[in-house]
Amino acid sequence: MATARELMHTGCTCVKSDQTAADAARLMMELNVGALPICGAEDEKIKGMVTDRDLVINVMAAGEDAATYTVDRLPQGHLILADANEDIDITIAKMKEHQIHRIPVIDQGRLVGIIALADLSHGMPESVTGELVESIRS
Repeated sequence: MATARELMHTGCTCVKSDQTAADAARLMMELNVGALPICGAEDEKIKGMVTDRDLVINVMAAGEDAATYTVDRLPQGHLILADANEDIDITIAKMKEHQIHRIPVIDQGRLVGIIALADLSHGMPESVTGELVESIRS
């Protein structure tokens, strides 16, 4: 079976923990993505994830100033990660269990990629992807 490394999308861009919500929104627009990993300003290690929904709900709708609200202030739940060398079935099980559409992939503590539903749809049988999507929708 494949590993997380084999199906991940490489070249992830992080938003730094000291950057603003406006910075994150601009970066999402430039990269045409709906989520970004949050990495430490100093150590480059992954600290969390920010989604376009986070920006709308926790910044815009809450009346915060996106130009001064740093992404490290966004509520973060327990960060779910995939190890680059783990079997993809384990990664998929994590995504199902935690109801997530994308999962950061690490190797020796460093972010090396991300797996989104689209990545799985290209590398896994349709039945596997369909089951994952169905479990997240429920």
